[in-house]
Amino acid sequence: MSDSVIIIPTYNEKENIEKIISAVFSLKKSFHILIVDDGSPDGTANIVKKLQNKYEKKLHIEERSGKLGLGTAYIHGFKWALKKNYNFIFEMDADFSHNPNDLIKLYNANKNGGDLSIGSRYIKGVNIVNWPMSRLLMSFFASKYVKMITGMPIHDSTAGFKCYKRIVLETINFNKIQFIGYAFQIEMKFKAWKYGFNIVEVPVIFTDRTEGTSKMSGGIFFEAFFGVIQMKINSLFISWKR
Repeated sequence: MSDSVIIIPTYNEKENIEKIISAVFSLKKSFHILIVDDGSPDGTANIVKKLQNKYEKKLHIEERSGKLGLGTAYIHGFKWALKKNYNFIFEMDADFSHNPNDLIKLYNANKNGGDLSIGSRYIKGVNIVNWPMSRLLMSFFASKYVKMITGMPIHDSTAGFKCYKRIVLETINFNKIQFIGYAFQIEMKFKAWKYGFNIVEVPVIFTDRTEGTSKMSGGIFFEAFFGVIQMKINSLFISWKR
C-alpha cells in the first residue's frame, strides 16, 4: 500500500494516458494513481481499464458522465482518496506538462514540513517551454494579479501540479468551493493559506503538451480575474480557525 495517490483528471487523453501511467509507475517511489475520467469519447477510460490488469491495486479509475469541470473532478478524487486513507494526495495533468520525476520533489517537500507543495513555474524566473508568448504573459500576470489582490505569498497561484497532506483536504469544506474551472486552483491555495497551512513552492519546468488538445481557453482566465475579487471579499466574513 502506498501512502500517496496521484489524481489525474482526463478528457480525451488517449494519446498520453498510457505513457503517463507508465512513467509514474517507473519511479523509485511507489505511487498509486486515480484517473477521474469525464466520459471521454475517445476511449481514454477503456485504455485505463485494460491497464488495470497490469497494475493491479495501484491504478484506479472513477468514471463520470460528462465534462463537469476540473474542480469537481479533483473534489471527486479528493473524497475518494480520503476514504482510502492516503496521506499525500497529488494533482497532476495527463499531458506531460508536469514532469513525473518532479512528483518526488513535491513529496519530499511535504515530508520535510510542508502541508501543501506546489510545482512552481515562476519561483525562479519563468520556467515554461513551448507556450506562445500571449499565453505565457497571461498566466504570469494572472499570478501577479492574484498575489496583489489576495496577499498570498505565492509566486505561481494558478499552478495545477500540487501535493496536499490529507489534513489540508480534511480541513477545507468542499461544499463551499466556489469555482469549478481554472480559478479552482487559486481558491484551493487561498483557503489552505487562510487556514494557516505551510505552503512550499518547488521549482519545476512546465512543458506544453505535444499530443492531444489543450482544454485551456480565454474564458476561464476571465472567470479567475473577476472571481478572485469576490473570493477576497467573501474571506473577510469567514472564521479561519481549524
